Amino acid sequence: MQLSCPAPILQHETVQMAHGAGGRLSQELTGRVFMPHLQNAFLDQLDDQARFDAEPGQIAFSTDTYVVSPIFFPGGNIGELAINGTVNDLAVGGAVPRYLSAGFVLEEGLPLVELEMIVKSMAESARKAGVLIVCGDTKVVQKGQCDKIFINTSGVGFIPEGINVSCRNLKPGDAVILSGTIGDHGMAVMTTREGLSFQSRIKSDTAALNGMIREVLDVVPSVHAMRDPTRGGVAATLNELASSSSVGIELDETAIPVREEVRGASELLGIDPLTVANEGKMLLVVPQADTEAVLTVMRAHEHGREAVCIGRVVEEHPGMVVMRTPFGSRRIVEMPLGEQLPRIC
Repeated sequence: MQLSCPAPILQHETVQMAHGAGGRLSQELTGRVFMPHLQNAFLDQLDDQARFDAEPGQIAFSTDTYVVSPIFFPGGNIGELAINGTVNDLAVGGAVPRYLSAGFVLEEGLPLVELEMIVKSMAESARKAGVLIVCGDTKVVQKGQCDKIFINTSGVGFIPEGINVSCRNLKPGDAVILSGTIGDHGMAVMTTREGLSFQSRIKSDTAALNGMIREVLDVVPSVHAMRDPTRGGVAATLNELASSSSVGIELDETAIPVREEVRGASELLGIDPLTVANEGKMLLVVPQADTEAVLTVMRAHEHGREAVCIGRVVEEHPGMVVMRTPFGSRRIVEMPLGEQLPRIC
């Protein structure tokens, strides 16, 4: 009687628990899916850390975790969203994004073809944004303990000397500028999730905004504050800015751009577009005298063609955001109490 030990199966078409165990299958997954798309001189070292030279000025660091459902949606996917989101978090602080990490939590059974599609989109988004993914990590959990894939991205950027962008910098008289239409991302995800259809399909606005932001700061380095209105939308972001600077903000409802299909979906779901997440838009607060210069720069960029001034900073009602309606009345724009649209980013 001859005894034999069956050879281990190394080729799989779905994620296995062993892919997260740090052994041969972990190496196979890294070599098959991640390295062909993300490789660079830093990541190729496969050390536990990435080492890079610092530059003059301040260093900015940001981290975020993405759990969007579904992981593929009109206009993007969870991987593209993760790269763009962290790039934007650095850029709105005045930083030039340079290096990112990527951490993956994978559910057993996730098709590798879907994972590779996500990784490829991350590589392309990083290339467009001019950043490198220099380190990462992968963990696998049993089926049912994760919804396909969760991604954490952290980023490092460098803030040039002379740039001072902060949510505490708002001054009465400042102009509030919005880079384009609101609610696109949140409604794209929600309508896909709920199986709603419209004559014109809603697409996510996910995009890296660091190129446009750098062009703005090159022309107007005196920008007071910048934020990307993600979870909680424009309403949450402006309330945070007003509270941090102890000023009031007044908005003109007629100036705020909302696509008709987004407005229709919001009405159908009973949601105010001001509270819906965006992933490719930004809010800027600038000195009144710099308004036209900033708008000119933004409108010349693909991600700012619909940029518009939507309001101003005032001394009255500190910490509050007030909307002037088309009927001449005013209403308070409150901070959202909770997340109306869970698993949006």
